[in-house]
Amino acid sequence: MSVLDHLRELRRRLIIVVLFIAAGAVVGWVLYDPVLKFLEHPYCSVPQKYRYHSGNGKSCDLIYTGVLDGFTTRLKVSFIAGTVFSAPFWLYQIWGFITPGLRKNERKYTVVFIAASTLLFAAGMALAYIVLSKGIQVLLKASGEGTQALLTVNAYLSFVTLMLVIFGAAFELPLLVIMANLAGVLSAKVLKKSQRIAIFLIFAFAAIATPSTDPFTMCAMAVPMVVLFEGAVVFAVVRDRRKGRRAPEPEQYPDDELPSHVDPIPESVGAAEESWTDTT
Repeated sequence: MSVLDHLRELRRRLIIVVLFIAAGAVVGWVLYDPVLKFLEHPYCSVPQKYRYHSGNGKSCDLIYTGVLDGFTTRLKVSFIAGTVFSAPFWLYQIWGFITPGLRKNERKYTVVFIAASTLLFAAGMALAYIVLSKGIQVLLKASGEGTQALLTVNAYLSFVTLMLVIFGAAFELPLLVIMANLAGVLSAKVLKKSQRIAIFLIFAFAAIATPSTDPFTMCAMAVPMVVLFEGAVVFAVVRDRRKGRRAPEPEQYPDDELPSHVDPIPESVGAAEESWTDTT
């Protein structure tokens, strides 16, 4: 395909992705109330003295200050829900765009890629949802005694969404490593040599990427990523060993650094000289 054909294909895939997310957003709009309650739960799990409450003192209220903020909040929640609900479909479109550039034996991993990427993304989001309560509590406690948080719903949803997306995307790391190994781009030998650097970079990424910036959330992201990365390295080692056993033995060629042995008097020439001497 030419460059223009690739661009047209990318445009077509992006349009399909947008349509899938829009369809999921319609479902999210209908299920707005339960989805919002689900997203509010980490904040409501924070001890009462650290969060704003009104009336009976048992509720956990998020406020908004603009006339349109309520409507934009519903749109944001619907978009988040639509992205999550339609994840398998737009992941398939991404893989469909990549597939033409792969070999025939690499295309058989399509279903495995989609299933694994969806599960890993969901696992990352689930872990983020679990640690959100602790992370929010650490951040709210940092303000000290005599203060109380008055969070707007838009700021809170932006924070929660960023945490969920970052954790979900980070959990895709081992899948990318495995796919690179299957494609022959990243060997097990290279992975084993770069393990220490990779672990350091994972912790550095977790420290920078987590919006809460607290050590608990950073370790909650980094430790599972390290475990998944080590699992990907083990997969690459096992696969490369099996591939090495199946590969034929390479032909033995002489070392280019060693001089070749040359007979100064070839046997045929020596025999011809003896015959000529006898004749004369």
